[in-house]
Amino acid sequence: MLDADTLAALMQGDHGDPFAVLGLHPLGADPALSGWVLRVLLPGAAGVRALRREGGALLAELPRIPGSDVFEATLPPSAEREVYVLDVDWGTHRHTMEDAYRFGSLLGDTDLWLLAEGTHHRPYEQLGAHPVEIGGVAGTRFAVWAPSARRVSIVGAFNNWDGRRHMMRLRRECGVWEIFVPHAGVGDLYKVEIKGADGQLHVKSDPMGFRAEMRPQTASMIHGLPAVVPSDPARRAANSLKAPISVYEVHLGSWRSNERGEWLTYREIADQLVPYAQDMGFTHLELLPVHEHPFDGSWGYQPTGLYAPTSRFGSPEDFRYFVAKAHEAGIGVILDWVPGHFPTDAHGLGKFDGSHLYEHADPREGFHQDWQTLIYNYGRTEVRNFLVGNALYWLERFGVDGLRVDAVASMLYRDYSRKDGEWIPNRWGGRENLEAIDFMRRMNHIVGTQREEAMTVAEESTAFPGVSRPPSPDLQAGGLGFHFKWNMGWMNDTLRYMQQDPVHRKYHHGQMTFGLVYAFSENFMLPLSHDEVVHGKGSILARMPGDEWQRFANLRAYYGFMWGHPGKKLLFMGCEFGQGTEWNANTSLPWHMLDHPAHQGVQRWVRDLNRVYRHHGALHQRDISPDGFQWLSHDDAENSVLSFVRWGDDGTHVVVVCNFTPVVRENYRIGVPQAGAYRELINSDAAVYGGSGVHNPVRATEPSACHGCAQSLSLTIPPLATVMFVVEAG
Repeated sequence: MLDADTLAALMQGDHGDPFAVLGLHPLGADPALSGWVLRVLLPGAAGVRALRREGGALLAELPRIPGSDVFEATLPPSAEREVYVLDVDWGTHRHTMEDAYRFGSLLGDTDLWLLAEGTHHRPYEQLGAHPVEIGGVAGTRFAVWAPSARRVSIVGAFNNWDGRRHMMRLRRECGVWEIFVPHAGVGDLYKVEIKGADGQLHVKSDPMGFRAEMRPQTASMIHGLPAVVPSDPARRAANSLKAPISVYEVHLGSWRSNERGEWLTYREIADQLVPYAQDMGFTHLELLPVHEHPFDGSWGYQPTGLYAPTSRFGSPEDFRYFVAKAHEAGIGVILDWVPGHFPTDAHGLGKFDGSHLYEHADPREGFHQDWQTLIYNYGRTEVRNFLVGNALYWLERFGVDGLRVDAVASMLYRDYSRKDGEWIPNRWGGRENLEAIDFMRRMNHIVGTQREEAMTVAEESTAFPGVSRPPSPDLQAGGLGFHFKWNMGWMNDTLRYMQQDPVHRKYHHGQMTFGLVYAFSENFMLPLSHDEVVHGKGSILARMPGDEWQRFANLRAYYGFMWGHPGKKLLFMGCEFGQGTEWNANTSLPWHMLDHPAHQGVQRWVRDLNRVYRHHGALHQRDISPDGFQWLSHDDAENSVLSFVRWGDDGTHVVVVCNFTPVVRENYRIGVPQAGAYRELINSDAAVYGGSGVHNPVRATEPSACHGCAQSLSLTIPPLATVMFVVEAG
């Protein structure tokens, strides 16, 4: 018989080692002589019998231990060889079921060691919920990291959400709890019930859950691990530093609605967004976070389910369909990824096992004041492993092309958005977060070695050195290892310039040229992202000065400058047709604006810019190399005119000329690097884009030195326009 304390612990769901007492156990030192005891805990059962699994013969009646829901019976020595099932009388019906406590541990020693060490590249292969079949029994194996918990259970409809039914086994080597639950299968909802180190009961979503219940519900859903998407050499070429990369940033919930004003599904998005992006000439789609999150208004930036594509738009298979359709169209998919913080929602990671497991205990390190969120403890190897594994999960299991890492600056600095006394210096007394730096180096190293075709992009707004430079071989020094960094300085400077009335722009000329001082210090991406069209900033078009014609002309000229400038491109949805209003995440883009010719002109301009950009290697092959750029004139502030050359690997070039005033510049001379006849490649003032139609016929060079070149052209520069020129073939 069980002692009273053990019996009470079982009944109260407070037993830390249920496998030691439940299931089949020897009665004495030699069960071949003394026999066995079979013990089960089944709250709500009226009676229990043990049957042979083959044939159904009765092995034993299991009497109830008085005052409890524990049933036990002694079995003869031969019982060890019997595979039994339980025949349970629930009062209203009988049910034959497998006993979870007759199955042994499913975690291998190597996996346990790697999980304990925090070096398992793919922890999600062991942790989480995995439908499997063991000995002909279908069910799901569960594993949860909760080293400080007193007890961990899996609860779901399959056990009436009773945490006493499937209390888990603790593998002390790594702090992981595990159990195989027979009969639990794909589609079943479940949660993790934890008796925490603090003595409190915590009911959590599975940190490794592969699918989540539709918000506002918070359960995880049993779902098979997606198969690995094979590496694709074509994607590696398309994501390389020399490739044309023009990114269309999208919030899936508000790009477009169906006829009822509802969200599109992943499959509907694939069938509509992918052809649109392809027609517009974009090379990549970047999605605002699609991992599961409880609050629509966070746009996904406060995730609770890093391993689950949000159920708002469908299943994980539906999301894989979306990625596959994009790749079929030659378009890459980049995911916005949030390893910097997580929300305090009770079902999330905060105080997961009753201790500060994923987050720092000290709020000076573990609480983000700007977003009222919790900050990961990057110094804990298992936490770092959880995040690095998540990066690989999206790249390998869904085949996405890359990750744009959100809020890198907030991770790099311990004093980010904190006053004196509100932060803790690092071990050297500095402000850098050494553990976060180590995490990013390791993440980029593992991504680069395990999924070579993938890219990582940092949203980083400070002057931290080497964001897109490789780390040292031992990952202890050097750069952070990102492939690209968002050029926030370029974005801020140029937008401030474009907001100026053209008559005043000559006093701010340096805001358009300063970016070239540091343009090759990192591998830059030029972003006009969602952050620039929210929180009262208005749309990009709305910031352009002048009357309606001038605002659209300014916008086209600005986009032309951007596409001519060194750096990969990123444009938020709606900006490609000159959305006039600020982005509203709660409703569809105002597609009706395309009924107006001016918006049609902007859309056609962006489409043609993308096609020119992709076709001419000079505009993308040497984005990260100073030998791919040459100023012609950067100092004509009086006329607000800029001119420069972009060079390709094969020696071809494109000349870019920008006029940021509404004045036509007649007989404007610029130097060019080669003698010959130059034609307009693209002109934002063309009538087809809504411009005034000022243009240049094919112009022959003259042997008149200008801008350090022996040859020059005399041009007519259209008002508020960007014009690109190439040498006529032959």
